[in-house]
Amino acid sequence: MPLNVGLVGAGMIGADHARRIAASVPGARVAAVTDIDPGRAAAVAASCGARTAASDREVVGSGEVDAVLVASWGPAHAGTVLAAVAAGKPVFCEKPLATTAEDCLKIIEAERASGRRLVQVGFMRRYDTGYRALKRLVGGGRLGEPLMVHCVHRNASAPEEYRTEMAVHDTAVHEMDAVRWLLDDEIASAQVLFPKRTRNRFEHLQDPQFMLFGMESGVSVDVEVFVNCRYGYEIRCEVVGESGTAELPPPPGPAVRSAARLSTPVLQDWKDRFADAYDAEIREWVMAAAEGTAAGPSAWDGYAAAVACDAAVRSQRTGEAEPTGIGPRPDFYA
Repeated sequence: MPLNVGLVGAGMIGADHARRIAASVPGARVAAVTDIDPGRAAAVAASCGARTAASDREVVGSGEVDAVLVASWGPAHAGTVLAAVAAGKPVFCEKPLATTAEDCLKIIEAERASGRRLVQVGFMRRYDTGYRALKRLVGGGRLGEPLMVHCVHRNASAPEEYRTEMAVHDTAVHEMDAVRWLLDDEIASAQVLFPKRTRNRFEHLQDPQFMLFGMESGVSVDVEVFVNCRYGYEIRCEVVGESGTAELPPPPGPAVRSAARLSTPVLQDWKDRFADAYDAEIREWVMAAAEGTAAGPSAWDGYAAAVACDAAVRSQRTGEAEPTGIGPRPDFYA
Protein backbone atom coordinates (compact mmCIF):
# COMPACT_ATOMS: atom_id res chain seq x y z
CA MET A 1 0.00 0.00 0.00
CA PRO A 2 1.42 3.41 -0.90
CA LEU A 3 1.77 6.16 1.67
CA ASN A 4 -1.13 8.57 1.10
CA VAL A 5 0.16 12.13 1.39
CA GLY A 6 -1.98 15.18 2.08
CA LEU A 7 -0.50 18.31 0.50
CA VAL A 8 -1.15 21.63 2.21
CA GLY A 9 -0.10 24.45 -0.11
CA ALA A 10 -0.10 24.16 -3.91
CA GLY A 11 2.18 27.05 -4.82
CA MET A 12 5.51 26.69 -6.59
CA ILE A 13 7.23 24.38 -4.09
CA GLY A 14 4.04 22.48 -3.25
CA ALA A 15 3.33 21.80 -6.92
CA ASP A 16 6.95 20.74 -7.37
CA HIS A 17 6.67 18.26 -4.48
CA ALA A 18 3.42 16.88 -5.93
CA ARG A 19 5.19 16.30 -9.24
CA ARG A 20 8.16 14.79 -7.41
CA ILE A 21 6.03 12.32 -5.46
CA ALA A 22 4.20 11.26 -8.62
CA ALA A 23 7.32 10.85 -10.75
CA SER A 24 10.34 10.19 -8.53
CA VAL A 25 9.28 8.82 -5.14
CA PRO A 26 8.27 5.16 -4.98
CA GLY A 27 5.82 4.04 -2.34
CA ALA A 28 3.81 7.26 -2.10
CA ARG A 29 0.97 9.11 -3.77
CA VAL A 30 -0.67 12.49 -3.23
CA ALA A 31 -4.19 11.76 -1.97
CA ALA A 32 -5.51 15.24 -1.16
CA VAL A 33 -4.52 18.84 -1.91
CA THR A 34 -5.60 22.12 -0.36
CA ASP A 35 -4.57 25.72 -0.97
CA ILE A 36 -5.83 29.19 -0.14
CA ASP A 37 -6.48 29.44 -3.90
CA PRO A 38 -9.00 26.67 -4.76
CA GLY A 39 -8.18 26.88 -8.46
CA ARG A 40 -4.52 26.27 -7.81
CA ALA A 41 -5.35 23.33 -5.53
CA ALA A 42 -7.59 21.84 -8.23
CA ALA A 43 -4.90 22.15 -10.89
CA VAL A 44 -2.25 20.43 -8.76
CA ALA A 45 -4.71 17.74 -7.63
CA ALA A 46 -5.64 17.01 -11.23
CA SER A 47 -1.98 16.70 -12.19
CA CYS A 48 -1.40 13.86 -9.74
CA GLY A 49 -4.80 12.16 -9.48
CA ALA A 50 -5.67 13.55 -6.04
CA ARG A 51 -8.83 15.12 -4.67
CA THR A 52 -9.11 18.67 -3.39
CA ALA A 53 -9.90 19.61 0.20
CA ALA A 54 -11.37 22.80 1.61
CA SER A 55 -8.80 23.33 4.38
CA ASP A 56 -5.64 22.05 6.03
CA ARG A 57 -7.74 20.67 8.88
CA GLU A 58 -9.75 18.61 6.41
CA VAL A 59 -6.52 17.22 4.96
CA VAL A 60 -5.04 16.39 8.37
CA GLY A 61 -8.29 14.83 9.61
CA SER A 62 -8.94 12.74 6.51
CA GLY A 63 -8.89 8.99 7.03
CA GLU A 64 -7.32 8.55 3.60
CA VAL A 65 -4.29 10.71 4.51
CA ASP A 66 -1.41 8.92 6.23
CA ALA A 67 1.11 11.77 6.32
CA VAL A 68 1.06 15.53 5.70
CA LEU A 69 3.34 17.69 3.58
CA VAL A 70 3.20 21.40 4.45
CA ALA A 71 4.21 23.86 1.72
CA SER A 72 1.89 26.75 2.55
CA TRP A 73 2.59 30.35 3.57
CA GLY A 74 5.09 30.46 6.45
CA PRO A 75 2.78 31.95 9.13
CA ALA A 76 0.32 29.07 8.55
CA HIS A 77 2.90 26.33 9.14
CA ALA A 78 2.70 26.04 12.92
CA GLY A 79 -1.07 25.45 13.04
CA THR A 80 -0.96 22.69 10.43
CA VAL A 81 2.07 20.98 11.98
CA LEU A 82 0.50 21.04 15.45
CA ALA A 83 -2.72 19.54 14.02
CA ALA A 84 -0.76 16.76 12.32
CA VAL A 85 1.17 15.96 15.51
CA ALA A 86 -2.10 15.90 17.48
CA ALA A 87 -3.46 13.43 14.90
CA GLY A 88 -0.34 11.26 15.24
CA LYS A 89 0.56 11.72 11.58
CA PRO A 90 4.12 12.24 10.28
CA VAL A 91 4.53 15.71 8.80
CA PHE A 92 7.09 17.24 6.47
CA CYS A 93 7.22 21.03 6.78
CA GLU A 94 9.03 23.30 4.38
CA LYS A 95 11.07 25.95 6.17
CA PRO A 96 10.28 27.79 8.30
CA LEU A 97 8.89 25.33 10.81
CA ALA A 98 7.17 28.38 12.29
CA THR A 99 7.65 32.12 12.04
CA THR A 100 8.27 32.56 15.78
CA ALA A 101 10.52 30.71 18.19
CA GLU A 102 7.54 30.42 20.57
CA ASP A 103 5.53 28.45 18.01
CA CYS A 104 8.54 26.22 17.32
CA LEU A 105 8.70 25.43 21.04
CA LYS A 106 4.99 24.54 21.04
CA ILE A 107 5.66 22.05 18.25
CA ILE A 108 8.63 20.61 20.15
CA GLU A 109 6.53 20.21 23.29
CA ALA A 110 3.69 18.53 21.37
CA GLU A 111 6.04 16.17 19.58
CA ARG A 112 7.84 15.18 22.76
CA ALA A 113 4.48 14.56 24.43
CA SER A 114 3.60 12.20 21.57
CA GLY A 115 6.63 10.07 22.44
CA ARG A 116 8.07 9.83 18.93
CA ARG A 117 9.54 11.95 16.16
CA LEU A 118 6.84 13.04 13.74
CA VAL A 119 8.24 16.26 12.25
CA GLN A 120 10.80 16.72 9.48
CA VAL A 121 11.81 20.24 8.36
CA GLY A 122 12.73 20.97 4.74
CA PHE A 123 16.40 21.89 4.99
CA MET A 124 17.33 20.17 1.73
CA ARG A 125 21.04 21.03 1.71
CA ARG A 126 21.68 18.13 4.08
CA TYR A 127 20.74 15.88 1.14
CA ASP A 128 23.04 17.49 -1.42
CA THR A 129 25.91 15.18 -2.44
CA GLY A 130 28.50 17.96 -2.13
CA TYR A 131 27.40 18.93 1.36
CA ARG A 132 27.31 15.28 2.41
CA ALA A 133 30.89 14.77 1.19
CA LEU A 134 31.93 17.88 3.13
CA LYS A 135 30.18 16.53 6.23
CA ARG A 136 32.12 13.26 5.98
CA LEU A 137 35.42 15.13 5.72
CA VAL A 138 34.68 17.30 8.73
CA GLY A 139 33.38 14.41 10.81
CA GLY A 140 36.26 12.15 9.80
CA GLY A 141 38.85 14.51 11.22
CA ARG A 142 40.85 14.84 8.02
CA LEU A 143 40.84 18.65 8.28
CA GLY A 144 41.70 18.70 11.97
CA GLU A 145 39.60 20.82 14.30
CA PRO A 146 37.40 23.25 12.33
CA LEU A 147 38.31 26.90 12.87
CA MET A 148 36.29 28.87 10.32
CA VAL A 149 33.57 28.39 7.71
CA HIS A 150 33.16 30.74 4.74
CA CYS A 151 29.83 30.76 2.91
CA VAL A 152 28.40 32.59 -0.11
CA HIS A 153 24.73 32.72 -1.12
CA ARG A 154 24.06 34.68 -4.32
CA ASN A 155 20.97 35.08 -6.49
CA ALA A 156 20.81 36.79 -9.87
CA SER A 157 17.95 39.05 -8.76
CA ALA A 158 15.30 39.47 -6.09
CA PRO A 159 11.64 40.45 -6.59
CA GLU A 160 10.32 43.79 -5.36
CA GLU A 161 8.60 42.21 -2.36
CA TYR A 162 11.96 40.94 -1.06
CA ARG A 163 12.90 42.92 2.07
CA THR A 164 16.07 43.37 4.09
CA GLU A 165 14.92 40.95 6.82
CA MET A 166 14.27 38.26 4.20
CA ALA A 167 18.00 37.99 3.61
CA VAL A 168 18.00 36.32 7.01
CA HIS A 169 14.70 34.41 7.13
CA ASP A 170 14.48 33.30 3.49
CA THR A 171 18.11 33.15 2.38
CA ALA A 172 20.80 32.80 5.06
CA VAL A 173 18.61 30.40 7.06
CA HIS A 174 19.89 27.63 4.77
CA GLU A 175 23.50 28.41 5.70
CA MET A 176 22.51 28.55 9.37
CA ASP A 177 21.18 25.01 9.25
CA ALA A 178 24.00 23.75 7.05
CA VAL A 179 26.79 24.94 9.37
CA ARG A 180 25.00 23.62 12.46
CA TRP A 181 24.79 20.24 10.77
CA LEU A 182 28.31 20.27 9.30
CA LEU A 183 29.90 21.15 12.63
CA ASP A 184 27.40 19.42 14.96
CA ASP A 185 27.36 22.70 16.85
CA GLU A 186 24.92 25.46 17.80
CA ILE A 187 24.93 29.12 16.81
CA ALA A 188 25.61 31.21 19.92
CA SER A 189 25.58 34.70 18.38
CA ALA A 190 24.75 36.50 15.14
CA GLN A 191 25.89 39.82 13.71
CA VAL A 192 24.93 41.47 10.41
CA LEU A 193 27.07 44.09 8.67
CA PHE A 194 25.91 46.26 5.77
CA PRO A 195 28.58 46.87 3.09
CA LYS A 196 28.20 49.26 0.19
CA ARG A 197 24.86 48.68 -1.51
CA THR A 198 24.55 47.57 -5.10
CA ARG A 199 22.67 49.88 -7.45
CA ASN A 200 20.85 46.82 -8.81
CA ARG A 201 18.22 46.69 -6.07
CA PHE A 202 15.02 48.28 -4.90
CA GLU A 203 15.44 51.26 -2.56
CA HIS A 204 13.90 49.44 0.41
CA LEU A 205 16.47 46.60 0.27
CA GLN A 206 19.94 46.47 1.81
CA ASP A 207 21.95 44.28 -0.55
CA PRO A 208 24.48 42.73 -0.14
CA GLN A 209 24.72 41.77 3.54
CA PHE A 210 27.53 40.16 5.50
CA MET A 211 26.64 37.90 8.42
CA LEU A 212 28.88 36.60 11.19
CA PHE A 213 27.90 33.65 13.37
CA GLY A 214 29.76 32.57 16.47
CA MET A 215 29.34 28.88 17.21
CA GLU A 216 29.27 27.53 20.76
CA SER A 217 32.58 25.72 20.12
CA GLY A 218 34.28 28.99 19.11
CA VAL A 219 34.22 28.35 15.35
CA SER A 220 33.56 31.53 13.36
CA VAL A 221 31.22 31.47 10.35
CA ASP A 222 30.79 34.21 7.77
CA VAL A 223 28.03 34.33 5.18
CA GLU A 224 27.82 36.72 2.24
CA VAL A 225 24.24 37.19 1.07
CA PHE A 226 23.97 38.96 -2.30
CA VAL A 227 20.58 38.54 -3.93
CA ASN A 228 21.08 40.86 -6.92
CA CYS A 229 24.47 39.69 -8.15
CA ARG A 230 23.12 39.59 -11.74
CA TYR A 231 25.25 36.75 -13.07
CA GLY A 232 23.41 33.72 -11.67
CA TYR A 233 22.76 31.49 -8.66
CA GLU A 234 25.82 30.45 -6.69
CA ILE A 235 26.35 28.63 -3.40
CA ARG A 236 29.78 28.23 -1.82
CA CYS A 237 30.93 26.72 1.45
CA GLU A 238 34.51 26.23 2.64
CA VAL A 239 35.51 24.69 5.99
CA VAL A 240 38.95 25.74 7.27
CA GLY A 241 40.51 23.35 9.76
CA GLU A 242 43.77 23.17 11.66
CA SER A 243 45.36 20.88 9.08
CA GLY A 244 43.43 21.45 5.86
CA THR A 245 40.47 23.00 4.07
CA ALA A 246 37.59 21.61 2.04
CA GLU A 247 34.93 23.29 -0.05
CA LEU A 248 31.83 22.40 -2.00
CA PRO A 249 32.47 21.28 -5.57
CA PRO A 250 30.96 23.46 -8.30
CA PRO A 251 27.80 22.07 -9.93
CA PRO A 252 28.68 19.79 -12.84
CA GLY A 253 28.76 21.42 -16.25
CA PRO A 254 30.76 21.26 -19.47
CA ALA A 255 34.02 23.16 -19.80
CA VAL A 256 33.84 24.98 -23.13
CA ARG A 257 36.90 26.07 -25.06
CA SER A 258 35.92 28.53 -27.79
CA ALA A 259 37.02 31.89 -29.19
CA ALA A 260 40.23 31.85 -27.13
CA ARG A 261 38.31 31.38 -23.88
CA LEU A 262 37.67 28.60 -21.37
CA SER A 263 34.25 28.84 -19.73
CA THR A 264 31.80 26.88 -17.61
CA PRO A 265 28.06 27.58 -17.19
CA VAL A 266 26.61 29.29 -14.12
CA LEU A 267 23.26 28.01 -12.88
CA GLN A 268 20.43 30.53 -12.84
CA ASP A 269 17.93 28.85 -10.52
CA TRP A 270 17.98 27.24 -7.06
CA LYS A 271 15.62 24.49 -8.21
CA ASP A 272 18.23 23.30 -10.71
CA ARG A 273 21.05 23.49 -8.15
CA PHE A 274 19.27 21.38 -5.53
CA ALA A 275 16.88 19.24 -7.61
CA ASP A 276 18.54 15.97 -6.59
CA ALA A 277 18.63 17.03 -2.94
CA TYR A 278 14.88 17.73 -2.97
CA ASP A 279 14.26 14.27 -4.43
CA ALA A 280 16.44 12.63 -1.78
CA GLU A 281 14.85 14.42 1.18
CA ILE A 282 11.28 13.54 0.12
CA ARG A 283 12.26 9.91 -0.52
CA GLU A 284 13.77 9.69 2.98
CA TRP A 285 10.71 11.34 4.53
CA VAL A 286 8.36 8.90 2.78
CA MET A 287 10.38 5.91 4.00
CA ALA A 288 10.28 7.17 7.60
CA ALA A 289 6.61 8.23 7.41
CA ALA A 290 5.66 4.75 6.19
CA GLU A 291 7.02 3.52 9.54
CA GLY A 292 5.07 6.18 11.43
CA THR A 293 8.02 8.38 12.29
CA ALA A 294 10.30 11.11 10.87
CA ALA A 295 13.92 11.42 9.75
CA GLY A 296 16.31 14.20 8.83
CA PRO A 297 16.13 17.78 10.14
CA SER A 298 13.97 17.86 13.26
CA ALA A 299 11.68 20.28 15.02
CA TRP A 300 14.68 21.22 17.17
CA ASP A 301 16.57 22.15 14.00
CA GLY A 302 13.62 24.32 12.99
CA TYR A 303 13.69 26.01 16.40
CA ALA A 304 17.48 26.51 16.30
CA ALA A 305 17.14 28.22 12.93
CA ALA A 306 14.32 30.42 14.23
CA VAL A 307 16.27 31.74 17.22
CA ALA A 308 19.37 32.32 15.06
CA CYS A 309 17.22 34.25 12.57
CA ASP A 310 15.73 36.33 15.37
CA ALA A 311 19.22 37.22 16.62
CA ALA A 312 20.37 38.17 13.11
CA VAL A 313 17.34 40.40 12.53
CA ARG A 314 18.00 42.14 15.85
CA SER A 315 21.57 42.72 14.70
CA GLN A 316 20.33 44.25 11.44
CA ARG A 317 18.87 46.96 13.66
CA THR A 318 21.64 47.30 16.27
CA GLY A 319 24.77 46.37 14.32
CA GLU A 320 25.95 44.40 17.36
CA ALA A 321 26.60 40.69 17.87
CA GLU A 322 23.35 39.42 19.34
CA PRO A 323 23.11 36.22 21.44
CA THR A 324 20.71 33.52 20.29
CA GLY A 325 19.98 32.14 23.77
CA ILE A 326 19.25 28.76 22.28
CA GLY A 327 19.79 26.63 25.38
CA PRO A 328 20.59 22.89 25.55
CA ARG A 329 19.16 20.46 23.01
CA PRO A 330 16.69 18.01 24.57
CA ASP A 331 17.79 14.37 24.69
CA PHE A 332 14.70 13.55 22.61
CA TYR A 333 16.50 15.13 19.62
CA ALA A 334 19.97 13.74 20.31
